[in-house]
Formats: sequence, structure tokens, C-alpha cells
Amino acid sequence: MNRRDTLALTLASLGMAPRARAALSSMQTVNTIIQAQVDNGTLHSAVLHVQCGAEVTQQAYGKAEASSMFLLGSITKPLTAAAVMILADRGALKLSDPAVKHLPEFSEGARRDITLEHLLTHSSGLPDQLEDNNALRARHAPLSEFVKGAMRTPLLFKPGTKYHYQSMGILLAAEIVERVSGMPLPRFLQQHLFTPIGMSRSVLGLGSHAKSEMVSMQTEHAAPEAGAGDPSARSWDWNSDYWRNLAAPWGGAHSSAADVAAFLRSFLHPDGRVLREETARLMVRDHTPGLEAHRGVGFMSGPIGLGKGCSARAFGHSGSTGTLAWADPATDTSFVLLTSLPKNVSGALLLYPASDQVSAA
Repeated sequence: MNRRDTLALTLASLGMAPRARAALSSMQTVNTIIQAQVDNGTLHSAVLHVQCGAEVTQQAYGKAEASSMFLLGSITKPLTAAAVMILADRGALKLSDPAVKHLPEFSEGARRDITLEHLLTHSSGLPDQLEDNNALRARHAPLSEFVKGAMRTPLLFKPGTKYHYQSMGILLAAEIVERVSGMPLPRFLQQHLFTPIGMSRSVLGLGSHAKSEMVSMQTEHAAPEAGAGDPSARSWDWNSDYWRNLAAPWGGAHSSAADVAAFLRSFLHPDGRVLREETARLMVRDHTPGLEAHRGVGFMSGPIGLGKGCSARAFGHSGSTGTLAWADPATDTSFVLLTSLPKNVSGALLLYPASDQVSAA
């Protein structure tokens, strides 16, 4: 954080309404938390964006600029879910549709009982990653091979009976979007989500952007499914040309902090540009109250995993690449922290301490 950022933070606090001032009063502590990790060399890049009502504070750290585009990781999942709900809004499909209605080959055994809602709430019985995930990535397999694998991989449980975080369910939901719309998901998102909301620094995959425009990940701390920092995985890890271009619908989107905030706030104040109000409200409602975790449609629901001070109405998502974003209707607050440091390190050091400070203010 430089002097200009500090001045901006000071000026932003002037004239605020009491609630907005309270929500942003913890920013100095948050800045200290993040800057300390930059100063000691642990963190290379980060951008923080906090908004309460109309008041916005945004800070860039390390090598990042305010407009920098980060690999979002699993914050991609709500974007893919939004694409499904856009089609639902238009009558092209329903959350209650069996997946087999749109994926005829997905018909063996209990697969016939899996609905789109199961795919989007992590209750389908599908695994998170395929057993041969790393081998697929190592040989630069196209997404179509992941889809084929997800179609035939064994289910872990009867659909709808348990919660198990599963990227492969999101992948099949994305495949349904492409089949129903007749459009590749990156183009669908650009046309029907990013452009209407004004998310000009967002893309699934790289699109027309160069990889050099994106923040580089600190892959020495990567998750197991992304190579775990193994030098032999450099051709398919988070920084590889392969992964950045793959456009994985469960983790391959790039975006700026301000764009992610705009996406979240489109659910706090739905205006019909993308989704009807009732559809937006449906997405952030808890759809799994009797299961092990609370999930909306593509979103996490409630304070667990978001911020200790968040209300039960909060919604958001985190990403293994080192990202966390949420919005809380109870306080009209949104929080986005995008970093280059994978979550298995940045979670305890940065993401959750910062989030807890803001959510409790």
C-alpha cells in the first residue's frame, strides 16, 4: 500500500453514514494484516475491495494494481451457476430438471435421479475431481475429456442425500448450458453476464487477453489437484498456458476485485439486467438446510467459510487460488480479497482474518 492508497482510505472515511463508517473502520487492521505478508515476502500480489452501501474502499498490494485480473479458482462456480439460472429465467430449463433430460448419455443407474439443483448444490454424489485429474491435465486434455469422465465416474452416494463438494457437478452444469444455448460457456458468460453488469475485467479462460496480463500465481503452494507446487507440473499448473486457456467452469475464470464485487452486488440489489429479482433471490437462498453444509445455487450460504460476523443471509465463495468473496444483505456489505497466494496458506494468514475483521465491524 502506498501513500496515495493511504490518503484514499482516509478520505473515504470522511462523511460516511455511521453504518458505513463502522463497516470500514477496521480497514487499518486489515491493511496491516495484508501488508505485513507483502513486507515479509510471503505474499506477492493482492487487491482488496470492500463496499458498504455506497461507500467503497479498494486497495492494491505488492505487484498488483487495482484493476489486476486474478485467477479466481472456485469463485468461478457461482458464475457458471448464474449461466444456468439465466437459461432458467428464459424458460429453457428448470432447476428441477433431471440432468439426463439435457445429457441423454448420463443415464446409468442413480444418475437418472440427479437434477440440475443437485449439480449446483454439491449434492449430486459426483466427486470433486476425477481420479485421473492430474493425468488428464498433464497431457493437456480438452474439457470434453473431463466431461466424458464425469459422465461415467462412480457416484459417491445417492443423489440428494449428502453434501460433498464437487467440481464435476459444476462441469456437467456447464455442459448443459452449452448444449441448451448452443454457445460456448465463455461466450455465453461474456454476452449474458459480464457485459450487462459491466464486468469489463472478467473472462472465463483467457479469451482475447494475454496470459501476461494476469497476476501470476505462487504455485509453490498450489493445491494437490493443481500440481502441489511440483516443478514437473509446470506445464499444467495454475500458471501454465494450458490451464489459463482451458476455461474450466469450476475454477478457470479471471477477474478483478471490482468486477467480483459488481457480480455479488447484483444479487444484493437485483435490477433485472441479468436475472429477475425472484431468480436472484433463489440463487442465494439456502438449498441444503438438512445436509452437512449450507449451499445456495452455486454459492456458499451463511457465515461458515465466509466471515465470522456475517449473517445467516450472507452468500459468497472462496477459491483455492487464494480468493474469498461474499456479500451480506443484512448490512449491505460486500467483501472481495483476491491474492496470488494459494488458500492453503493465505486462508489462515490473510483471507479469513481480513474477512472476520470486516464482517464483524
